[in-house]
Amino acid sequence: MNLPELKIGEKVVSIPIIQGGMGVGVSLSNLAGNVARCGGIGVISSAQIGFKEDDFDTNTYEANYRALEKNIKEAKKISQGNGMIAVNIMCVTTNYEEMVKKAAQSGADMIISGAGLPKTLPDIVKGYDIKIAPIVSSSRAASLMCKLWTTKYNYVPDMIVVEGPKAGGHLGFSLEELNNKDINIYDIVSDVKKAVKPYEDKFSKHIPVIAAGGIFDSKDIANAIQHGADGVQIATRFVATEECDADIKFKEAYVNAKKEDIVIIKSPVGMPGRAIKNHFLDNLQNYKIEKCFNCIKTCDRKTVPYCITQALVNSVNGDIDNGLVFCGSNVDKINKIITVKELMNELVEEVKEYEE
Repeated sequence: MNLPELKIGEKVVSIPIIQGGMGVGVSLSNLAGNVARCGGIGVISSAQIGFKEDDFDTNTYEANYRALEKNIKEAKKISQGNGMIAVNIMCVTTNYEEMVKKAAQSGADMIISGAGLPKTLPDIVKGYDIKIAPIVSSSRAASLMCKLWTTKYNYVPDMIVVEGPKAGGHLGFSLEELNNKDINIYDIVSDVKKAVKPYEDKFSKHIPVIAAGGIFDSKDIANAIQHGADGVQIATRFVATEECDADIKFKEAYVNAKKEDIVIIKSPVGMPGRAIKNHFLDNLQNYKIEKCFNCIKTCDRKTVPYCITQALVNSVNGDIDNGLVFCGSNVDKINKIITVKELMNELVEEVKEYEE
């Protein structure tokens, strides 16, 4: 099997591989730029992206806007005009609309938005030359987004990312669903393809559907394409690359992780999450929230067990014992750190061994 090009409206990328957005600070300009340079879609996570700015603690929102613009422009420079640069922006972010506008103004090629349904996204980016893609976890959610956007804005998604239960970070499934082994990404992709077909016909527009969550190797990619996916989103594997923006200790946590280290946690965001079991998770009862960054609409400092911003900043900076390390379900399969180019070449070449 030869991988097809990924066509998103008039934009075309040569390799239908999207590097998943990972925050805080795991996928910034260096990782996203190098993935795009190889012909894929590199994704910057906007989540508390300004954590390295000097005024982050005192002027969080402005620090984030500034850092987002810097990272988009730097990623574009690194990409050398290849692929696409997208920004992942969570719907539950307190300043969601402002971050979307800043990404559009800064030259991002696409907004990918999940952790809730981006119901007003077409209105926010009106007038900007940018593609928009919701993340969904079911055909029902895909239908809802298409119906809502067509009714209110006469617009259909430029692309849809379908995230299955094996993904890392925050998950759009209940704990019961995560434990249901009968739910798989390929069936969801097939259902989503059927759900969007009427809208494709009505608008004479192809809506690419991307399989995400648990996609690890070329066999997974081939399966996704054979089930109708136009491309795949991969996150976990890109952490174990030299270009990943996280500290080396964060990457080593992935390399050293075993199957029994993978746990489902309850996040302050209000969604379950998949992470690597560590000292931080074992000692949550001793954690004290020293500062609230007002990052998530649904977070209540009085009731949550920890500050997710601080926990993620600690881990990406290398303080693994005092931080939260999100991961995908296949993190235990990683055994070394390689370059983005090596990973992309491996995935593209090995998929040729599978029949159409």
